[in-house]
Amino acid sequence: MPPDPARERLSRERVLTAAVAFADTHGLDAVSMRRLAADLDVVPMALYKHVSDKEALLDGMADLALAELGPLVDQDDWRATVRARILAARELLLRHRWLRRVLETRPRQTPTMLAYLDSLIAVFRRSGFSDALTHHVMHALGSRAWGFTQELFDDPNPAPPPSPEQLIQLSQAFPHVAAMAGVAGHVDESVVGRGCDDQFEFEFALDLILDGIAERQSAGWEPPVR
Repeated sequence: MPPDPARERLSRERVLTAAVAFADTHGLDAVSMRRLAADLDVVPMALYKHVSDKEALLDGMADLALAELGPLVDQDDWRATVRARILAARELLLRHRWLRRVLETRPRQTPTMLAYLDSLIAVFRRSGFSDALTHHVMHALGSRAWGFTQELFDDPNPAPPPSPEQLIQLSQAFPHVAAMAGVAGHVDESVVGRGCDDQFEFEFALDLILDGIAERQSAGWEPPVR
């Protein structure tokens, strides 16, 4: 039987595009070679011509998503450039919520991931940062360079809110924690903590780090001699 001309030919790009869309809709845990093959209406073995295994599939999905960032665009100065790039990465992770977990679990970074980091490092080096300071800057940014961070109050399985009586008991036992919690801005679907504005918290911490980096760079910081 001749092939159906209306049926799109399977390719690596088509496989990865379908996998990204599948993960966006169903979550990362639902992604499997079998389910992806069913979604594409092909036999599972057909996928292995384009991705060698599940890990290669995840690498390719991450690369395809990261490609949405496009090339880094220089702003007025290094601080604005780095800030804009990191916040763009954060927006990307909010569109593809599975991507954070993939980035966290890669045994090695792909050339696309390395190119992203290389572009950030280049901004600092072009701006006169020493290699030693740049090394420590990238450590300070950590996962924040990718647009996410593990927060102190991040809880994937939050407990139900305490009753009024429990709130009184907690505020008496831990008055400083209660005082801090009382000023939290309230935003639905926060991923930082119950009642917190996670976007504000992310940008606040990022600005603190960039301010500190700017101070070190202006002071001509050098690593201590050991």
